This record gives sequence, structure tokens and C-alpha cells, in this order.
Amino acid sequence: MDTVRRTAACCAVLAALFAAWAGWNWYTAAHDGAYAYSRTRDDVLQSAEQGVQNLNTLDYRAVDAGLRTWLDSTTGDLHQQIAQDRAGFTDRVRTARTVTTARILGAAVSELDERSGKASVLVAVETTVTPPGGAPVTKQNRLEGRLARTGGGWKLSDLGQAPTGTT
Repeated sequence: MDTVRRTAACCAVLAALFAAWAGWNWYTAAHDGAYAYSRTRDDVLQSAEQGVQNLNTLDYRAVDAGLRTWLDSTTGDLHQQIAQDRAGFTDRVRTARTVTTARILGAAVSELDERSGKASVLVAVETTVTPPGGAPVTKQNRLEGRLARTGGGWKLSDLGQAPTGTT
């Protein structure tokens, strides 16, 4: 009977040691700088995907709401460009009577500087433009964007075509 008690006590001590070790590992992983960095990277990626989708989606029947979404998704010079040409853009879209939708195919954060609150991303997007009475036209683009951290989260500050390589 004494052997059974010693074996049980040994198992209890080993279980307590394992629980302490596992708890310590969980705590250090949860409070590690790499974990916080990965969460920021995920926030940047999600904001970039949503922002690019927003800026590539517009319905002529709801241009004002679409442009408000564009403005909510941007900051800096890009935001200013949209705001300055809002009336002209609205007129052009309503005259063209097009509906444009976007779908994100893939995205990646290429640079992230948490201290300065700046990031760069690459995004593959598929856009479908439907003209009035015509067949939809679909094309795929690779875009390069820059984001800035604002009080309202990460927002696009620049967006353009990604350069293509010759190899």
C-alpha cells in the first residue's frame, strides 16, 4: 500500500510541475512582443483588405454612400483627393451608370513600422464593372497600398498599381 501512495504523490507532484510550466509558457507567450506585433499585422491586413474592397466598389445608384465609405477608409493625401473631386466624380459615375464590385483574392503586409504607425501592403483584387445594359467585365489587379494608423484605426493613405517584374 505504501508503494501506491508514493506513486500517487509522485504523479501529483509531476502534474503540478507540468501545470506550472504550461501556465508560465502561456503567460509569457501572451505577453510577448511578437504576439502584439502579429496582432497589429493582422489588424493592418484586415484594414487593407477592407479598404481596397471599399475603394473598388461603387454603385451609381448610391454614389454618395459609396464615396462616404471611401472617405471613411482613407486618410492623408488619398483622402484629400477623394474629397476634393467628390462632386465631379459623382457626376461622372452617375452619367456612366456603372456598378463596380470587388473581391479580394489575396493580400500581404510587406512592411510594418509600429512606432511610426505606417505600413505597406500588396493586394490582389478582382473587380467586376457592369455597364448599363451591357455584359459585366471582370479583371484582376495587383495593387500596392500604404496605410497609416489613425484614431479610427488603420486607413489607406495611398493606393496604386503594383509594379510588375520582368522575370
